[in-house]
Amino acid sequence: MPRGVHRWAGMLGALLAVLAWALLRTVALASALDGALAVRSAYVNFDHGVIELNAHVAYPLNPTILKALQNGVTLSFDVETRIEEVRHYWFNDTVIDVTLRRQLAYHVVTRRYVVRDAQSGAERSFASVDKALHYMEHVHDWPVLVESQLHGGRYVISVRAGVRRGTLPASLRALLFWTDDWQRESPWYSWSLPV
Repeated sequence: MPRGVHRWAGMLGALLAVLAWALLRTVALASALDGALAVRSAYVNFDHGVIELNAHVAYPLNPTILKALQNGVTLSFDVETRIEEVRHYWFNDTVIDVTLRRQLAYHVVTRRYVVRDAQSGAERSFASVDKALHYMEHVHDWPVLVESQLHGGRYVISVRAGVRRGTLPASLRALLFWTDDWQRESPWYSWSLPV
């Protein structure tokens, strides 16, 4: 065989190996977030002109997530809420799209799981990951909109949950730079907003 053919065959073999590795890595990342991820129920309250969301969410928990937390990975657990005005002859108009983002981390020294509200910075500490997830799975009276922002018409409110990898410790950042897409979202849970 000519020398150039060997070189091309070697490059093709290396390219196929990289593609196979990337495919395996994608499958491994997808399974890292396996488990229940859904908005089980949701409703709103009207309190002095403020629309408050209440929701029950199921987040995944498996050995891969536990190991990631214990290795210093922070995970973000989100509840996204969108209110849209229904239009008959055009696309719906988004009135508001807000996200409640809470981050879960494991502190090795205290052996506790810490939930931090990304917006306010408030923290709560839990003895087990189950208790931390139970806390995050329930949203109580979260203000999402002032009623005066609605101007008649028909509105739909939609809620979905998400989980994604947050920050990494410096020691893992260089090794795991390719896992930035480690995220998953639930389907939208929607209903008519009673106004």
